[in-house]
Amino acid sequence: MMNLSDQIKINAIIDNQEIPAKEYTEIRDPGKRSDIVGFVALGNKEDVDLAVQAAHRAFFSWRTVRVEERIERLLEAGELLKQSVTDLTYLMAREHGGLMREVKMDFMAGYSNFINYAQVVPAFLKPEQKEDVESWISIEKNPKGVVAAIVPWNMPVVLTMMKLVPALMTGNAIVVKPSPNAPLALTLLLKRMAAILPPGLINVVHGGDDVGKALTSHPLVRKVAFTGGCATGKEVNIRSAQSLKAVTLELGGNDPAIILEDANLEDMMPKILRAVFTRSGQVCYAIKRIYVQDTLFDAFIDDFCARVNQYIVGYGLDERSNIGPVNNERQYTFVQSLIEQARQSGAEVRELGIKLDPKNWENGYYILPHVVIDKEHCTDLVQCEQFGPVIPIIPFTTVDQAIALANDSDYGLAASIWSTDSEKAKTIAREMEAGLTFINTHGLGSTVFGMPFGGIKNSGIGREGSPLLTLSAYTDTHALRLLK
Repeated sequence: MMNLSDQIKINAIIDNQEIPAKEYTEIRDPGKRSDIVGFVALGNKEDVDLAVQAAHRAFFSWRTVRVEERIERLLEAGELLKQSVTDLTYLMAREHGGLMREVKMDFMAGYSNFINYAQVVPAFLKPEQKEDVESWISIEKNPKGVVAAIVPWNMPVVLTMMKLVPALMTGNAIVVKPSPNAPLALTLLLKRMAAILPPGLINVVHGGDDVGKALTSHPLVRKVAFTGGCATGKEVNIRSAQSLKAVTLELGGNDPAIILEDANLEDMMPKILRAVFTRSGQVCYAIKRIYVQDTLFDAFIDDFCARVNQYIVGYGLDERSNIGPVNNERQYTFVQSLIEQARQSGAEVRELGIKLDPKNWENGYYILPHVVIDKEHCTDLVQCEQFGPVIPIIPFTTVDQAIALANDSDYGLAASIWSTDSEKAKTIAREMEAGLTFINTHGLGSTVFGMPFGGIKNSGIGREGSPLLTLSAYTDTHALRLLK
């Protein structure tokens, strides 16, 4: 192990000050496990309390700042994010294993939140006033207070900014808990942004479940915004309910794609592949199951597998790589277990793709893309969120059968219908049990600002990316009435 002084060392950021810790944990490169990328401070309940208290103090002054000034200052912070692409994307690729182009996409998607919300917040916060001979009424929106944002490792920048920007523009303060699997670059970015804003407005605390529990149960936290796994999300919801905190929970997905027999294979195949394998399949609304009408099934399998077999799996910083490693040992083991279970079930499992650097293969969490032909709909893959480069493909005969199979899930984040008949596709889309259903698209790039993002069933509570629904989640409505 290298000396701590030789590595990046990340501390908590509280009241615009770095807070050292007694204990640090190492962050290793998922693509080169022998390499230590840096060390991150392990926080505790006391750190959480300090961060929340700092945010609480900052909130009282920040909420009085004119909305136009808040937006102007946050746009400056957004420019810092944009500039940070030049040096922080390399670090982030090393700590979470993504391809460089995927990391840059994460940063730029994060930046777009500043531009988008700046255009809608003033109108949203404008009081709605009515007056008649009896009374004067004003319906106003006030910030909630301290927001706790708990974010995952797969796309940490955009998933943080989807919470931070609407929270701060509406007058709240924030405490961010990054994922222990990708905390370095995000914390450095937040530190830069915090430095140009009032002390205590942006705070960062690291740690595991104990820190998360302390943050979500703290009495001064009035809103929790969480993106992550379903089991943890349920725990967050239970703890938040004890003090009636508002919650937004963006949880996992088991997104189905339904391919009708009239779909255009040549046109849709590149889009399907991106929706399955971007970020090594580690995207909440990646396609996780593919249902193909039986008359098209063989042609689809042949084309899909031929293309997947050309994918090159390797180090994220190597431009030749199409797919990088999965992020951590737990996820690696889980995905491998799903592949083995599929084999044991009797499904046809095809291991495809090319190893870019076979000599380094065991030094990283590399998994070749796997296609599972599951004609009996019997593998664990069709019921869970794999979060890895393995995809089950299932034939169907009738549209009603496809809809029933697609909706047979505890999840309900996104779904997609693929057809050249747009009216038929719209009819089927309305039958999907999902928060979002796409037609002839899916995954990253399929959503636009203003389209509510979030799921139903075990995929979560609340919506992000929607001016009205998102901003309402960070504010309280206050009605005033003067009786004349």
